[in-house]
Amino acid sequence: MATPAAPPAGSRREQILTVAAQLFARHGFHGVSMSDLGAAVGISGPALYRHFPGKEALLSELLVGISEHLLAGGQARAAQATDPDGLLAALVEFHADFAHREPELIVVQDRDLANLAAADRRKVRRLQRTYVEIWVDALRRAHPGVPAGTARTAAHATFGLLNSTPHAGRTPEAAELLQKMAMAALRDLR
Repeated sequence: MATPAAPPAGSRREQILTVAAQLFARHGFHGVSMSDLGAAVGISGPALYRHFPGKEALLSELLVGISEHLLAGGQARAAQATDPDGLLAALVEFHADFAHREPELIVVQDRDLANLAAADRRKVRRLQRTYVEIWVDALRRAHPGVPAGTARTAAHATFGLLNSTPHAGRTPEAAELLQKMAMAALRDLR
């Protein structure tokens, strides 16, 4: 199994999480062993158990953690917004930045959410639904009269566009293009 190009900066725990996201994205949750992960961060597989009780706990921390991060970021932008259009722009920029910085987590979320324990999967889904509702509220404020279901569909479509980063490329130009496309689509929502 290939080792990531350079060990990430930060605490050992952060390093393990970053490398786990990379390896899970590349090989799938079931395609990575604790020994593989340990080797990729320069420690033995058993030494990982000092940081995490198991591979499932790593996956949980990755997916619950990113869902909490997205929700907190969405809530912060909603609290700071002075106008509906500014809020939409701030949400798109925030989510685009996440997608550009964390494409591995997008892949892991798409492919391996089902590998979480049921309670953790429910927590991730609850966090995600709450994040979506921030977008629904922002869209309905920017476009009065748009039904909640339409706004929800638009939010999910925007996530799909922005979350295409793993497939569209990680260049700044690709990230900027996806962000512009998302804003153009949301401005024309009726």
